[in-house]
Amino acid sequence: MINSFYKPLSLTAQTAYAELQDQLRIHNIDRLRVLPGAFHKQTQKGKSYIYYGYRDLDGSGRMAYVGPEDQRVNELIQKHQALKGDELSQKIKGLAKSAEALGCASTLTKHFRVVNRLDQYGFFRAGSILIGTHAFLAMGNMLGVKWLSSNLTMDVDFAHAGKNVSIALGANVKISVHDALNSLEMGLLPIAEFSGKTGAQYRNPKDPELRLDFVTPQTRDGGPVILPNLGLTLECLKFMEYSLVGTTQTVLLSKEGACMVNIPAPERYAVHKLIIYGERPLNEHAKANKDLGQAAAIFKALFDMGNGDLVRSAWSDALSRGPGWVKRLNQGRAALLKRYPELLALANE
Repeated sequence: MINSFYKPLSLTAQTAYAELQDQLRIHNIDRLRVLPGAFHKQTQKGKSYIYYGYRDLDGSGRMAYVGPEDQRVNELIQKHQALKGDELSQKIKGLAKSAEALGCASTLTKHFRVVNRLDQYGFFRAGSILIGTHAFLAMGNMLGVKWLSSNLTMDVDFAHAGKNVSIALGANVKISVHDALNSLEMGLLPIAEFSGKTGAQYRNPKDPELRLDFVTPQTRDGGPVILPNLGLTLECLKFMEYSLVGTTQTVLLSKEGACMVNIPAPERYAVHKLIIYGERPLNEHAKANKDLGQAAAIFKALFDMGNGDLVRSAWSDALSRGPGWVKRLNQGRAALLKRYPELLALANE
């Protein structure tokens, strides 16, 4: 189907992506072999998730997040002890190159190095989530499409539920985000806040376009949230909790390889973009238009694939959260349809 939002990936590209995702899942499970422990299932808001429980060096019990439960994950867990890590890493690199050559979208190498290093340190097993442009990019491959817009930014954005226990992935892995970023030797430095706390944002003074942001849902006092288990300070953002419900996993791809990341569910990501549209200040007009462009592309893809019910369910959830949410959602919807009138038919379904 021809449209201005995306083009379908070829069947060979989708097959290559599926194989790459499978191997990365195996790789993630393989990493846990060195930790004596066992896999466990937990249910949250009606959805089942798999974790790996083990004892830390100090004897503390830890839970590493593996991913949403499905048949393939269960099959991989059953045979994870027969895996060979070195061969697997080389296979993943080869599959990543093939997937990109066949049309799957990839991210910039310097951005991938950051995300991949955090993954190697256990950042995503600790329940963290990739959000923003890079989640949108990876989402396209997951949906079997290649986005046609250039609604991308140079920021790399991450979220964690922080103190919001009701939506948190139940992991308590202990890592140091600062050590992970320092090990890259990319000149990334934590930016100090007025409170004196550091770590909610990292920048390289010599590469101002590369910025890492770490955010969490708004708290009562609105101040930064400190997560000792990650050695990290998080900036609070209003409405962030909405997109952290029912997260999924996908592959982030680059010329150097690939890694598994947690991302928001596509339908919630898109609805969230409409909610925050009106929150953008006037000097962020370009970012506001980027929000609309990404939301439009996801809505179009989901409806074309027969997944309109997912969008309607996510929309209903947002409407149920109070008048402030409804006002912002309607404001974002009006702006979306004004900019992309071709979506009017979808809005009326």
